[in-house]
Amino acid sequence: QVQLVESGGGLVQAGGSLRLSCVASGSVDTIIYMGWYRQAPGKKSELVATFTSGSYIDYADPVKGRFAISRGNAVSSVYLQKDSLKPEETAVYYCTARSQNQRFWGQGTLVTVSS
Repeated sequence: QVQLVESGGGLVQAGGSLRLSCVASGSVDTIIYMGWYRQAPGKKSELVATFTSGSYIDYADPVKGRFAISRGNAVSSVYLQKDSLKPEETAVYYCTARSQNQRFWGQGTLVTVSS
């Protein structure tokens, strides 16, 4: 099993920046890649940014050019730098890790963007 803990959420004004962090523990040697999703109030969960099995990076179209995903020296940590935040990006942001057979999720960290 893999446990994921996110941090870095909070309240920010529109146009501001936040950096989210996620650290994995447990069977981290099974992790193939990690990424970020978000779920806004009343909406479905959606991909924000993720590494892929080929070490490429995918970004959701709405965040391209404003968000940047990165990882630590080990595969077991991932970060999300978010710039020029918009009020509609208020959401719970979830870290996810993919192993060969499972996808793991963190508890989420709330990001509130005020207008």
